[in-house]
Amino acid sequence: MPGKKRIYLASRSPRRAGLLKQIGMEFEPLLLREALLRQPDVDEARLAEEAPADYVCRIARTKAEIGYARVLQRGLADLPVVAADTAVVLKDEIYGKPSNAARAKEMLWMLSGQPHRVLTAVALAVQKIDSQICIVVSTVEFRELSEREIDSYLSGPEAYDKAGAYAIQGKAAVFVRKISGSYSGIMGLPLYEMAQMLEECGIAVFP
Repeated sequence: MPGKKRIYLASRSPRRAGLLKQIGMEFEPLLLREALLRQPDVDEARLAEEAPADYVCRIARTKAEIGYARVLQRGLADLPVVAADTAVVLKDEIYGKPSNAARAKEMLWMLSGQPHRVLTAVALAVQKIDSQICIVVSTVEFRELSEREIDSYLSGPEAYDKAGAYAIQGKAAVFVRKISGSYSGIMGLPLYEMAQMLEECGIAVFP
């Protein structure tokens, strides 16, 4: 394989890239749109009455399939494309990336003292095989947060490009009383499940 690249990652997320580097997976970032000012290729609006699990699976699969189409269009090396989507869910409401500080504060108030679910779907698109998808559901429980703590946390940058307005791998770790499930899934890319999907396509984390 050219450059020894094993997969494409259809994501701009530095957390997902960092997780792949953590396990030594060789990958090439794949931008679905090369110009940042272009309209997004994937409409991430939730459909009417769409369940959160169906939503993240649809978005992840769409990103992977569009990514693979870009590989073919651009004449790139024909390698598998991995994509993922993450949603923080409380009482069936999806908490995506906050649009502003006020929305971020509202999210953290709602999550304070409450267990919530983090749903991450990972999708794989590869030649001659229908795109594959799996979803990982984890539970995160926050302790009660004070307004001072929330305001202090939101004075930094880490909340604003994260689902639910927090980064479990960052300062928000001190808010977390308990987790159940996949830590890497909460960060945005469930490594165990992704590795299993890649193994089925002949790509081993430990070749």
